[in-house]
Amino acid sequence: MRLLISPKSIEEAKVVVQQKYVDYIDCKNPIEGSLGANFPWIIKKMKSLISPSSSQLLSATIGDFPNLPGSASLAALGAAVSGADIIKIGLKESTTEEDCIYLMKSVVKAVKNYNENIKIVVAGYADRIRMNTSPDFLLLPKIAAKSGADIVMLDTFIKDRKGLFDFLSVEQLKLFKNKAKKLNLEVALAGYLMKDSLPMVKKIMPDIIGVRSIVCEGYDRYNGIIRGHLIEELRAELYA
Repeated sequence: MRLLISPKSIEEAKVVVQQKYVDYIDCKNPIEGSLGANFPWIIKKMKSLISPSSSQLLSATIGDFPNLPGSASLAALGAAVSGADIIKIGLKESTTEEDCIYLMKSVVKAVKNYNENIKIVVAGYADRIRMNTSPDFLLLPKIAAKSGADIVMLDTFIKDRKGLFDFLSVEQLKLFKNKAKKLNLEVALAGYLMKDSLPMVKKIMPDIIGVRSIVCEGYDRYNGIIRGHLIEELRAELYA
């Protein structure tokens, strides 16, 4: 499993970059949502913190998107131009499979025409029952594959200390992973993954685990600051 950590500021990004076993620095703005987008200049600055000789990659979220393919593709291209190696988009309001695929094809085309090496992440929400406007989690791998995306991800939309496993079981997530793998997709899991979640994550063994709260002071994704010792504690638990 590779580790993705989501700093919201340059100060936090400096802490994350120093932890060499963190694989992805994920530029995010929690105030704007689960996959809230940060500013282009913040993405550029975070990218500059990563040494050219480092294996670390910069990912960037572009938002929890309504069914606006033009806006989504333009936002994705903005993240690409700003230096993101991986671009994540949440399917917030595209409810039909056709709408989701069209939106994601637009994003993939915009980014891959600019740089075919940039990876695209299709993200859905484990707590969609609280939204009623997002595709079923088992549709996500098909949407990702048909649109030409590279990674499929599950997160939670509402950030109220309810996590991934409050909405989906280990068996359901294994099924999600298996569907994705049959379509040659990488799998990422996130959504308030705390220490008590890690044994269940290990049973699933996604390619990528994404976190923020667990490495913030007070486990507070909004007001807490990412701390190096909390990243080290997570690493010890995750890879024990």
